[in-house]
Amino acid sequence: MNFVALMQARAERVNQALLRFITPHALQNTRVVDAMQYGALLGGKRLRPFLVYATGEMFGVELQTLDIPAAAVECIHAYSLIHDDLPAMDDDALRRGQPTCHIKFGEAHAILAGDALQTLAFSILSNAPMSGVEIQQRLAMISELAQASGIAGMCGGQALDLAAEGQRITLEMLERIHSLKTGALIRAAVRLGALSAGDKGRRAMPLLDIYANNIGLAFQVQDDILDVVGDTATTGKSQGRDMQLGKSTYPALLGLEQARKKAQDLCATALEALGELQQTALDTSALEALAHYIIKRDK
Repeated sequence: MNFVALMQARAERVNQALLRFITPHALQNTRVVDAMQYGALLGGKRLRPFLVYATGEMFGVELQTLDIPAAAVECIHAYSLIHDDLPAMDDDALRRGQPTCHIKFGEAHAILAGDALQTLAFSILSNAPMSGVEIQQRLAMISELAQASGIAGMCGGQALDLAAEGQRITLEMLERIHSLKTGALIRAAVRLGALSAGDKGRRAMPLLDIYANNIGLAFQVQDDILDVVGDTATTGKSQGRDMQLGKSTYPALLGLEQARKKAQDLCATALEALGELQQTALDTSALEALAHYIIKRDK
């Protein structure tokens, strides 16, 4: 199976898992559940679930087991996008080529949908059956996702990002913002896949962290590049939004060509870490392909 087909297959798989977990709540409040489904299932690359699957499969973990952390991490990602798009934050009207959740359902229901997706992530990780995963592994996975989502990760990065609007910041500060806002959840996705494999996954964690940290930053660099050179019809996002919000970006600090080189260098470092893992007879081909995809994508 080629990389594009593999990504599509894993996206379809996690979408089905998300439907299974979200749909039973429809009897409680249909409009909020509709907003949850809209936010979680409206397109998207499913990059974070793919990382869970690719890492776990590398260690021989069953797909049915990996459905659980894959769905959980996508719930967190979906909640973060719903809240990021709100008027109090980035005030975006377009996401994945469609109206953002608060435009379609109203701010109150969008906030509730985001809150519900966040808590659903931990309900899934706490309660859904995971064959071969011991209780200590499950607790470690819950802790990992909590750390990556909160003030020490994604939320902390978003707070720094908001504080930096309209200011000229250093490259070091920009990398800190994005290592938290974007990178923390990407690293968590890789770690969730590894933790599902137990000790053999833990032993590989230092190299997997290098890989994840670098592709996480590379992803954001490419996002910044696309905000400059992409088009709304392809990216599905409001073009030039970072400039409108007064945000520092890699192209703004480095120039477009140096930003592209930065993404390539980050990808190369990630691939070096995978090269060391290959020496332990692990098949890292899916993770390699994803690293290349991240810096070549056009949306």
